[in-house]
Amino acid sequence: MATTAKPEARTSTRAWWVAGVTMAALVAAAGFRSSTGALLEPLEHEFGWSRATTSGAVSLNLVIYGLTAPFAAALMERFGVRRVVALALALVAAGAGLTLVMTSAWQLWFLWGVPIGVGTGAMALVFGAIVANRWFVRDRGLITGVFSAASSTGQLIFLPAIAHLAHGPGWRWAAGLVAGFALLLVPVVLLVMRDRPSDVGQVPYGAPESYAEPPVVRDGPGPARLALTTLREISHRWTFWALFLTFWICGWSTNGLIGTHFIPAAHDHGMPETTSAGLLALIGIFDIVGTIASGWLTDRVDSRYLLFGYYFLRGLSLLVVPTLLGPHVQPSLFLFIVFYGLDWVATVPPTVALCRIHFGLEKSGVVFGWVFASHMVGAGVAASYAGWIRQGLGDYFVAWMTAGGLCLLASLMCLSIPRARRSGDPALEQVAQESAQL
Repeated sequence: MATTAKPEARTSTRAWWVAGVTMAALVAAAGFRSSTGALLEPLEHEFGWSRATTSGAVSLNLVIYGLTAPFAAALMERFGVRRVVALALALVAAGAGLTLVMTSAWQLWFLWGVPIGVGTGAMALVFGAIVANRWFVRDRGLITGVFSAASSTGQLIFLPAIAHLAHGPGWRWAAGLVAGFALLLVPVVLLVMRDRPSDVGQVPYGAPESYAEPPVVRDGPGPARLALTTLREISHRWTFWALFLTFWICGWSTNGLIGTHFIPAAHDHGMPETTSAGLLALIGIFDIVGTIASGWLTDRVDSRYLLFGYYFLRGLSLLVVPTLLGPHVQPSLFLFIVFYGLDWVATVPPTVALCRIHFGLEKSGVVFGWVFASHMVGAGVAASYAGWIRQGLGDYFVAWMTAGGLCLLASLMCLSIPRARRSGDPALEQVAQESAQL
Protein backbone atom coordinates (compact mmCIF):
# COMPACT_ATOMS: atom_id res chain seq x y z
CA MET A 1 0.00 0.00 0.00
CA ALA A 2 1.33 3.44 -0.93
CA THR A 3 2.41 5.70 1.89
CA THR A 4 1.65 9.41 2.00
CA ALA A 5 4.58 11.26 3.51
CA LYS A 6 4.91 14.57 5.27
CA PRO A 7 5.49 17.96 3.69
CA GLU A 8 8.48 18.96 1.62
CA ALA A 9 9.68 21.43 4.27
CA ARG A 10 10.90 18.57 6.48
CA THR A 11 12.54 16.77 3.56
CA SER A 12 15.22 19.15 2.38
CA THR A 13 17.62 18.81 5.31
CA ARG A 14 17.60 14.98 5.46
CA ALA A 15 17.80 14.65 1.67
CA TRP A 16 20.94 16.75 1.58
CA TRP A 17 22.49 14.83 4.47
CA VAL A 18 21.87 11.58 2.59
CA ALA A 19 23.37 13.18 -0.52
CA GLY A 20 26.45 14.18 1.46
CA VAL A 21 27.05 10.65 2.74
CA THR A 22 26.45 9.28 -0.75
CA MET A 23 29.03 11.70 -2.12
CA ALA A 24 31.55 10.60 0.52
CA ALA A 25 31.03 6.91 -0.31
CA LEU A 26 31.34 7.57 -4.06
CA VAL A 27 34.50 9.61 -3.54
CA ALA A 28 35.95 6.84 -1.39
CA ALA A 29 35.04 4.09 -3.89
CA ALA A 30 36.68 6.04 -6.72
CA GLY A 31 39.79 6.53 -4.61
CA PHE A 32 39.95 2.84 -3.71
CA ARG A 33 39.57 1.78 -7.35
CA SER A 34 42.19 4.22 -8.66
CA SER A 35 44.72 3.22 -5.99
CA THR A 36 45.63 0.01 -7.81
CA GLY A 37 47.58 1.84 -10.52
CA ALA A 38 49.86 3.50 -7.97
CA LEU A 39 50.64 0.15 -6.33
CA LEU A 40 51.77 -1.81 -9.40
CA GLU A 41 55.48 -0.97 -9.37
CA PRO A 42 55.96 -1.27 -5.57
CA LEU A 43 54.29 -4.70 -5.60
CA GLU A 44 56.38 -5.83 -8.58
CA HIS A 45 59.56 -4.65 -6.86
CA GLU A 46 58.88 -6.46 -3.58
CA PHE A 47 57.44 -9.74 -4.84
CA GLY A 48 59.12 -10.03 -8.23
CA TRP A 49 55.79 -10.24 -10.05
CA SER A 50 55.58 -9.35 -13.75
CA ARG A 51 53.52 -6.50 -15.19
CA ALA A 52 51.25 -9.12 -16.74
CA THR A 53 50.50 -10.49 -13.28
CA THR A 54 49.73 -7.15 -11.63
CA SER A 55 47.86 -5.68 -14.61
CA GLY A 56 45.84 -8.88 -14.85
CA ALA A 57 44.67 -8.30 -11.29
CA VAL A 58 43.64 -4.76 -12.28
CA SER A 59 41.73 -6.08 -15.31
CA LEU A 60 39.88 -8.57 -13.11
CA ASN A 61 39.07 -5.73 -10.71
CA LEU A 62 37.59 -3.63 -13.55
CA VAL A 63 35.50 -6.45 -14.99
CA ILE A 64 34.04 -7.48 -11.63
CA TYR A 65 33.56 -3.80 -10.76
CA GLY A 66 31.40 -3.31 -13.85
CA LEU A 67 29.46 -6.57 -13.69
CA THR A 68 28.63 -6.04 -10.01
CA ALA A 69 26.57 -2.93 -10.80
CA PRO A 70 23.27 -4.48 -11.98
CA PHE A 71 23.28 -7.06 -9.18
CA ALA A 72 24.15 -4.40 -6.59
CA ALA A 73 21.20 -2.35 -7.82
CA ALA A 74 18.95 -5.40 -7.40
CA LEU A 75 20.35 -5.97 -3.89
CA MET A 76 19.59 -2.35 -2.99
CA GLU A 77 16.04 -2.73 -4.24
CA ARG A 78 15.57 -5.91 -2.19
CA PHE A 79 17.56 -5.32 1.01
CA GLY A 80 18.00 -1.54 1.07
CA VAL A 81 20.70 0.94 0.11
CA ARG A 82 21.93 1.40 3.68
CA ARG A 83 22.76 -2.27 4.31
CA VAL A 84 24.34 -2.88 0.90
CA VAL A 85 26.61 0.19 1.03
CA ALA A 86 27.74 -0.56 4.58
CA LEU A 87 28.57 -4.13 3.55
CA ALA A 88 30.38 -2.89 0.43
CA LEU A 89 32.59 -0.59 2.51
CA ALA A 90 33.36 -3.46 4.88
CA LEU A 91 34.35 -5.64 1.90
CA VAL A 92 36.73 -2.95 0.61
CA ALA A 93 38.26 -2.56 4.07
CA ALA A 94 38.72 -6.32 4.37
CA GLY A 95 40.18 -6.68 0.88
CA ALA A 96 42.64 -3.81 1.30
CA GLY A 97 43.55 -4.89 4.83
CA LEU A 98 44.30 -8.49 3.86
CA THR A 99 46.73 -7.35 1.15
CA LEU A 100 49.05 -6.36 4.01
CA VAL A 101 49.72 -10.05 4.70
CA MET A 102 49.50 -11.56 1.20
CA THR A 103 52.44 -13.56 -0.15
CA SER A 104 51.23 -15.00 -3.49
CA ALA A 105 50.01 -13.58 -6.78
CA TRP A 106 46.73 -15.52 -6.60
CA GLN A 107 45.97 -13.69 -3.35
CA LEU A 108 46.43 -10.34 -5.11
CA TRP A 109 44.08 -11.41 -7.88
CA PHE A 110 41.48 -12.62 -5.40
CA LEU A 111 41.65 -9.59 -3.07
CA TRP A 112 41.66 -6.95 -5.81
CA GLY A 113 39.14 -8.85 -7.88
CA VAL A 114 36.54 -10.11 -5.40
CA PRO A 115 36.32 -8.04 -2.18
CA ILE A 116 37.57 -4.73 -3.67
CA GLY A 117 35.98 -5.31 -7.10
CA VAL A 118 32.58 -6.22 -5.65
CA GLY A 119 32.77 -3.58 -2.92
CA THR A 120 33.63 -0.67 -5.22
CA GLY A 121 31.21 -1.98 -7.86
CA ALA A 122 28.38 -1.82 -5.34
CA MET A 123 29.25 1.85 -4.77
CA ALA A 124 29.52 2.74 -8.46
CA LEU A 125 27.38 5.29 -10.29
CA VAL A 126 24.36 3.00 -9.96
CA PHE A 127 24.33 3.72 -6.23
CA GLY A 128 24.27 7.47 -6.88
CA ALA A 129 21.50 7.09 -9.46
CA ILE A 130 19.28 5.18 -7.01
CA VAL A 131 19.78 7.77 -4.26
CA ALA A 132 19.08 10.65 -6.66
CA ASN A 133 15.92 8.98 -7.98
CA ARG A 134 14.55 8.19 -4.52
CA TRP A 135 15.46 11.31 -2.56
CA PHE A 136 15.13 14.10 -5.15
CA VAL A 137 12.47 15.28 -7.54
CA ARG A 138 13.62 18.86 -8.00
CA ASP A 139 17.21 19.24 -9.25
CA ARG A 140 17.52 15.49 -9.73
CA GLY A 141 19.68 15.86 -12.82
CA LEU A 142 21.99 18.27 -11.00
CA ILE A 143 22.38 15.85 -8.08
CA THR A 144 23.13 13.01 -10.50
CA GLY A 145 25.84 15.20 -12.02
CA VAL A 146 27.35 15.90 -8.62
CA PHE A 147 27.41 12.19 -7.82
CA SER A 148 28.98 11.42 -11.19
CA ALA A 149 31.71 13.99 -10.60
CA ALA A 150 32.61 12.18 -7.39
CA SER A 151 34.61 9.66 -9.42
CA SER A 152 37.03 12.38 -10.47
CA THR A 153 37.05 13.92 -7.01
CA GLY A 154 38.02 10.59 -5.46
CA GLN A 155 40.99 10.21 -7.76
CA LEU A 156 42.12 13.78 -7.13
CA ILE A 157 41.90 13.34 -3.35
CA PHE A 158 43.27 9.83 -2.89
CA LEU A 159 45.64 9.12 -5.75
CA PRO A 160 48.37 11.68 -4.84
CA ALA A 161 48.33 10.54 -1.19
CA ILE A 162 48.38 6.86 -2.14
CA ALA A 163 51.19 7.39 -4.65
CA HIS A 164 53.22 9.35 -2.08
CA LEU A 165 52.81 6.63 0.55
CA ALA A 166 53.50 3.81 -1.90
CA HIS A 167 56.80 5.33 -3.04
CA GLY A 168 57.71 6.68 0.42
CA PRO A 169 56.99 4.69 3.58
CA GLY A 170 55.77 1.75 1.49
CA TRP A 171 52.76 0.32 -0.33
CA ARG A 172 51.40 -1.22 2.89
CA TRP A 173 50.83 2.29 4.27
CA ALA A 174 48.82 3.11 1.14
CA ALA A 175 46.74 -0.06 1.43
CA GLY A 176 46.24 0.67 5.14
CA LEU A 177 44.91 4.14 4.30
CA VAL A 178 42.33 2.59 1.97
CA ALA A 179 41.27 0.00 4.56
CA GLY A 180 41.07 2.52 7.41
CA PHE A 181 39.02 5.10 5.51
CA ALA A 182 36.55 2.46 4.28
CA LEU A 183 36.10 1.14 7.80
CA LEU A 184 35.52 4.63 9.22
CA LEU A 185 32.72 5.26 6.72
CA VAL A 186 30.70 2.18 7.77
CA PRO A 187 29.21 3.70 10.97
CA VAL A 188 28.58 7.01 9.18
CA VAL A 189 26.52 5.23 6.53
CA LEU A 190 24.59 3.25 9.16
CA LEU A 191 23.80 6.40 11.17
CA VAL A 192 22.85 8.82 8.38
CA MET A 193 21.77 6.82 5.33
CA ARG A 194 18.17 5.68 4.95
CA ASP A 195 16.69 3.67 2.12
CA ARG A 196 13.78 5.98 1.32
CA PRO A 197 12.41 9.32 2.54
CA SER A 198 9.35 7.55 3.97
CA ASP A 199 11.63 5.77 6.44
CA VAL A 200 11.92 9.09 8.29
CA GLY A 201 8.39 10.31 7.52
CA GLN A 202 9.33 12.59 4.63
CA VAL A 203 8.94 12.94 0.87
CA PRO A 204 11.65 13.42 -1.76
CA TYR A 205 13.15 16.89 -2.06
CA GLY A 206 10.91 19.00 -4.28
CA ALA A 207 7.96 16.57 -4.20
CA PRO A 208 4.43 17.80 -3.36
CA GLU A 209 2.87 17.01 0.01
CA SER A 210 0.49 14.58 -1.68
CA TYR A 211 3.36 12.47 -3.00
CA ALA A 212 2.65 8.73 -2.70
CA GLU A 213 5.72 6.54 -2.63
CA PRO A 214 5.63 3.35 -4.77
CA PRO A 215 5.05 0.25 -2.64
CA VAL A 216 8.15 -1.67 -1.56
CA VAL A 217 8.16 -5.30 -2.72
CA ARG A 218 9.90 -7.50 -0.13
CA ASP A 219 8.73 -10.95 -1.23
CA GLY A 220 9.70 -10.72 -4.90
CA PRO A 221 12.51 -12.55 -6.71
CA GLY A 222 16.04 -12.65 -5.29
CA PRO A 223 18.56 -10.00 -6.36
CA ALA A 224 20.32 -12.15 -8.96
CA ARG A 225 17.04 -13.29 -10.44
CA LEU A 226 15.71 -9.72 -10.39
CA ALA A 227 18.76 -8.46 -12.29
CA LEU A 228 18.55 -11.23 -14.89
CA THR A 229 14.76 -11.01 -15.20
CA THR A 230 14.99 -7.27 -15.72
CA LEU A 231 17.63 -7.79 -18.41
CA ARG A 232 15.40 -10.28 -20.20
CA GLU A 233 12.44 -7.88 -20.09
CA ILE A 234 14.29 -4.81 -21.33
CA SER A 235 16.37 -6.65 -23.96
CA HIS A 236 13.38 -6.56 -26.33
CA ARG A 237 13.45 -2.76 -26.50
CA TRP A 238 15.72 -0.73 -28.77
CA THR A 239 15.99 2.05 -26.19
CA PHE A 240 17.92 -0.26 -23.88
CA TRP A 241 20.28 -1.38 -26.61
CA ALA A 242 20.86 2.19 -27.73
CA LEU A 243 21.82 3.18 -24.18
CA PHE A 244 23.82 -0.03 -23.71
CA LEU A 245 25.85 0.41 -26.91
CA THR A 246 26.44 4.14 -26.54
CA PHE A 247 27.66 3.70 -22.96
CA TRP A 248 29.91 0.86 -24.17
CA ILE A 249 31.43 3.38 -26.58
CA CYS A 250 31.63 5.92 -23.76
CA GLY A 251 33.77 3.50 -21.73
CA TRP A 252 35.86 2.73 -24.82
CA SER A 253 36.66 6.40 -25.44
CA THR A 254 37.31 7.40 -21.80
CA ASN A 255 38.64 4.84 -19.31
CA GLY A 256 39.73 2.39 -22.00
CA LEU A 257 41.61 4.71 -24.37
CA ILE A 258 42.36 8.07 -22.73
CA GLY A 259 42.59 6.80 -19.17
CA THR A 260 44.87 3.88 -20.06
CA HIS A 261 46.86 5.02 -23.10
CA PHE A 262 47.04 8.82 -23.12
CA ILE A 263 50.32 8.94 -21.15
CA PRO A 264 52.20 6.38 -23.33
CA ALA A 265 50.73 7.89 -26.51
CA ALA A 266 51.97 11.34 -25.52
CA HIS A 267 55.34 9.85 -24.62
CA ASP A 268 55.55 8.40 -28.15
CA HIS A 269 55.45 12.01 -29.39
CA GLY A 270 58.29 13.08 -27.12
CA MET A 271 56.30 14.45 -24.17
CA PRO A 272 57.70 13.66 -20.70
CA GLU A 273 55.54 11.25 -18.71
CA THR A 274 55.26 13.69 -15.81
CA THR A 275 53.81 16.32 -18.16
CA SER A 276 51.28 13.95 -19.73
CA ALA A 277 50.28 12.68 -16.28
CA GLY A 278 49.63 16.27 -15.22
CA LEU A 279 47.42 16.77 -18.27
CA LEU A 280 45.47 13.63 -17.38
CA ALA A 281 44.93 15.04 -13.88
CA LEU A 282 43.62 18.25 -15.46
CA ILE A 283 41.03 16.18 -17.31
CA GLY A 284 39.79 14.98 -13.93
CA ILE A 285 39.54 18.52 -12.60
CA PHE A 286 37.52 19.82 -15.56
CA ASP A 287 35.38 16.67 -15.43
CA ILE A 288 33.94 17.85 -12.11
CA VAL A 289 32.73 21.09 -13.70
CA GLY A 290 31.46 19.42 -16.86
CA THR A 291 29.50 16.67 -15.14
CA ILE A 292 27.76 19.02 -12.72
CA ALA A 293 26.90 21.34 -15.62
CA SER A 294 25.56 18.34 -17.54
CA GLY A 295 23.33 17.47 -14.59
CA TRP A 296 21.97 21.02 -14.57
CA LEU A 297 21.28 20.80 -18.32
CA THR A 298 19.61 17.40 -17.93
CA ASP A 299 16.89 19.05 -15.84
CA ARG A 300 16.19 21.48 -18.72
CA VAL A 301 17.12 19.91 -22.08
CA ASP A 302 16.04 16.72 -23.87
CA SER A 303 18.61 14.11 -22.77
CA ARG A 304 18.75 12.60 -26.28
CA TYR A 305 20.02 15.86 -27.73
CA LEU A 306 22.54 16.30 -24.92
CA LEU A 307 23.98 12.84 -25.59
CA PHE A 308 24.09 13.54 -29.32
CA GLY A 309 26.12 16.68 -28.70
CA TYR A 310 28.47 15.02 -26.20
CA TYR A 311 29.31 12.03 -28.40
CA PHE A 312 29.49 14.03 -31.63
CA LEU A 313 31.94 16.60 -30.23
CA ARG A 314 33.95 13.88 -28.47
CA GLY A 315 34.26 11.98 -31.74
CA LEU A 316 35.53 15.04 -33.60
CA SER A 317 38.07 15.78 -30.87
CA LEU A 318 39.46 12.24 -30.93
CA LEU A 319 39.96 12.38 -34.68
CA VAL A 320 42.37 15.30 -34.31
CA VAL A 321 44.35 14.06 -31.29
CA PRO A 322 47.29 12.69 -33.37
CA THR A 323 47.90 16.18 -34.77
CA LEU A 324 47.89 17.77 -31.29
CA LEU A 325 50.39 15.56 -29.47
CA GLY A 326 54.00 16.68 -29.35
CA PRO A 327 56.93 17.23 -27.01
CA HIS A 328 55.40 20.41 -25.62
CA VAL A 329 51.92 21.48 -24.52
CA GLN A 330 50.60 23.69 -27.29
CA PRO A 331 47.45 25.81 -26.84
CA SER A 332 45.51 23.45 -29.12
CA LEU A 333 46.39 20.45 -26.92
CA PHE A 334 45.46 22.33 -23.77
CA LEU A 335 42.12 23.22 -25.39
CA PHE A 336 41.56 19.51 -26.06
CA ILE A 337 42.33 18.69 -22.43
CA VAL A 338 39.81 21.27 -21.21
CA PHE A 339 37.10 20.11 -23.60
CA TYR A 340 37.66 16.41 -22.95
CA GLY A 341 37.60 16.99 -19.23
CA LEU A 342 34.27 18.80 -19.47
CA ASP A 343 32.90 15.93 -21.59
CA TRP A 344 34.51 13.00 -19.71
CA VAL A 345 31.45 11.62 -17.88
CA ALA A 346 28.97 14.32 -18.85
CA THR A 347 27.08 11.45 -20.49
CA VAL A 348 26.05 9.99 -17.13
CA PRO A 349 23.22 12.36 -16.01
CA PRO A 350 21.27 12.22 -19.33
CA THR A 351 21.81 8.45 -19.56
CA VAL A 352 20.43 7.98 -16.03
CA ALA A 353 17.50 10.25 -16.92
CA LEU A 354 16.64 8.21 -20.03
CA CYS A 355 16.75 4.97 -18.02
CA ARG A 356 14.26 6.48 -15.57
CA ILE A 357 12.02 8.00 -18.26
CA HIS A 358 11.75 4.87 -20.40
CA PHE A 359 11.81 2.12 -17.78
CA GLY A 360 10.23 3.68 -14.69
CA LEU A 361 11.55 4.97 -11.39
CA GLU A 362 11.83 1.68 -9.48
CA LYS A 363 13.33 -0.37 -12.33
CA SER A 364 15.74 2.31 -13.54
CA GLY A 365 18.46 1.43 -11.01
CA VAL A 366 18.83 -2.13 -12.32
CA VAL A 367 18.56 -0.95 -15.93
CA PHE A 368 21.32 1.59 -15.43
CA GLY A 369 23.32 -1.14 -13.71
CA TRP A 370 23.37 -3.14 -16.94
CA VAL A 371 24.12 -0.03 -18.97
CA PHE A 372 27.00 0.83 -16.62
CA ALA A 373 28.35 -2.73 -16.92
CA SER A 374 28.63 -2.18 -20.68
CA HIS A 375 30.71 0.94 -19.98
CA MET A 376 33.37 -1.04 -18.09
CA VAL A 377 33.38 -3.89 -20.62
CA GLY A 378 33.88 -1.35 -23.40
CA ALA A 379 36.75 0.17 -21.43
CA GLY A 380 38.40 -3.23 -21.02
CA VAL A 381 38.08 -4.07 -24.72
CA ALA A 382 39.46 -0.67 -25.74
CA ALA A 383 42.45 -0.96 -23.44
CA SER A 384 43.46 -4.26 -25.04
CA TYR A 385 42.62 -3.12 -28.56
CA ALA A 386 44.68 0.08 -28.32
CA GLY A 387 47.61 -1.86 -26.87
CA TRP A 388 47.43 -4.35 -29.72
CA ILE A 389 47.31 -1.51 -32.28
CA ARG A 390 50.36 0.15 -30.71
CA GLN A 391 52.32 -3.09 -30.64
CA GLY A 392 51.40 -4.14 -34.17
CA LEU A 393 51.54 -0.82 -36.03
CA GLY A 394 53.99 1.16 -33.93
CA ASP A 395 51.62 4.03 -33.01
CA TYR A 396 48.11 4.80 -31.79
CA PHE A 397 46.75 6.46 -34.95
CA VAL A 398 44.27 3.70 -35.81
CA ALA A 399 43.15 3.54 -32.17
CA TRP A 400 42.34 7.27 -32.18
CA MET A 401 40.46 6.99 -35.49
CA THR A 402 38.49 3.97 -34.28
CA ALA A 403 37.41 5.71 -31.09
CA GLY A 404 36.46 8.89 -32.96
CA GLY A 405 34.37 6.95 -35.46
CA LEU A 406 32.62 4.98 -32.73
CA CYS A 407 31.69 8.21 -30.92
CA LEU A 408 30.18 9.65 -34.11
CA LEU A 409 28.16 6.44 -34.49
CA ALA A 410 27.02 6.74 -30.87
CA SER A 411 25.77 10.28 -31.49
CA LEU A 412 23.48 8.98 -34.24
CA MET A 413 22.22 6.13 -32.05
CA CYS A 414 21.18 8.67 -29.41
CA LEU A 415 18.87 10.34 -31.91
CA SER A 416 17.22 6.98 -32.62
CA ILE A 417 15.93 6.76 -29.03
CA PRO A 418 12.18 7.49 -29.12
CA ARG A 419 10.74 10.42 -27.25
CA ALA A 420 8.87 9.36 -24.10
CA ARG A 421 5.64 11.14 -23.26
CA ARG A 422 6.01 10.59 -19.52
CA SER A 423 8.92 11.31 -17.21
CA GLY A 424 8.86 7.92 -15.49
CA ASP A 425 8.27 9.61 -12.13
CA PRO A 426 4.69 10.46 -11.03
CA ALA A 427 5.98 13.02 -8.53
CA LEU A 428 7.93 14.89 -11.18
CA GLU A 429 4.93 14.87 -13.52
CA GLN A 430 2.69 16.24 -10.74
CA VAL A 431 5.18 19.03 -10.04
CA ALA A 432 5.24 19.90 -13.74
CA GLN A 433 1.44 19.95 -13.91
CA GLU A 434 1.13 22.18 -10.84
CA SER A 435 3.75 24.56 -12.23
CA ALA A 436 1.87 24.78 -15.51
CA GLN A 437 -1.31 25.78 -13.71
CA LEU A 438 0.34 28.71 -11.92
